[in-house]
Amino acid sequence: MNASLLLRNIIKKMVYYSTVATADFKQILLGLITWKKHQLTYEHALSYVDDIHAICESLVQKTTHKQTSFEVHKRYGEYVYAYNRNKSTTWYIIYNITATNDVCIEKIISNYLTVN
Repeated sequence: MNASLLLRNIIKKMVYYSTVATADFKQILLGLITWKKHQLTYEHALSYVDDIHAICESLVQKTTHKQTSFEVHKRYGEYVYAYNRNKSTTWYIIYNITATNDVCIEKIISNYLTVN
């Protein structure tokens, strides 16, 4: 096995976050803790955001990736993962894949903000 292939197998693929995606996490948390419809504890809101983060981290393990179809998604990235949090809320994680197969999360947006 050549050294390049060996090194590629040893080095773990990475997930990177754009400044926009990082801000999205903060906005999601703020939105959850100030939500008037259902009061959530800070711990629950933090767990909710942690769940979204875990989904983002898992994308590097996926072998197939769905291309974006909504125009609002295409502005941020080439691929999208739909995380169905519950029967009424879907989080769209928009991302790109680098030449080294790392994942760069570009935007996290809910179905409430996604328009055909």
